Amino acid sequence: MRHVHGPPSIYTAARPCRGPMFSIPLASRAIVSSKFVATRHFTVSARLNMPVSDPDANNASGLTANETKNLKERSSEPYEQKIIEGIKELYTSKPTDRTYEIYAPEAVFHDPVGIAQGIKSIREQFNGLAKIFPRADIPSFRVLQAPPSVPKSTILIDQDVSYYRDPKGEPTKTVNSLLTLETNDKHQVVRHTEEWNHRRETSGEDGFLGMINEQRKKLTANITGLFVSQEPPTEKK
Repeated sequence: MRHVHGPPSIYTAARPCRGPMFSIPLASRAIVSSKFVATRHFTVSARLNMPVSDPDANNASGLTANETKNLKERSSEPYEQKIIEGIKELYTSKPTDRTYEIYAPEAVFHDPVGIAQGIKSIREQFNGLAKIFPRADIPSFRVLQAPPSVPKSTILIDQDVSYYRDPKGEPTKTVNSLLTLETNDKHQVVRHTEEWNHRRETSGEDGFLGMINEQRKKLTANITGLFVSQEPPTEKK
């Protein structure tokens, strides 16, 4: 199976427009269910929709992409097992109300598409993903042995996720990513960062373009909340 280091088809590729410094095209994502069709419109530069160009830039773990890709696998600790179980449920399009108990109320989820702030917004992101891809498999899932520079309260996971628009067909795409899960003393996730191919995502700390990208992601997550239910698809009757 060919692995694609990039977004599944729900993440519509931005078509660049002309401009002196950077382009701001219009992209959209359609969320389709039997009850509604919601289209998320947002402005995004073709460059802003990708991780930073420097392959040696530190990702959310504080390490480079090459360093995290080469980390050895380890066994999970007993107190991490609930979190790992929840993460697998999220990325296989099977979230339940119990799944979201892994997060602290003020948790933040950051991926190349959006920044969801608070448990309500995080629920909307993953419930929406399950609507678009009714089936998702995880052919590879490794909990990584982090070096001493990474806090012990941070869990690093390397995973491949195969997304299916047609549950009985071939996977639409398989995406490799690094998950950096920062936890508190109650073993709740306070920050969940997903970086495709382990490449660092831009943020407000990356100057003007990074600031624009961060604000765009927050807007994208907020708009999703207008159309996606808090109730997980797997629990609807």
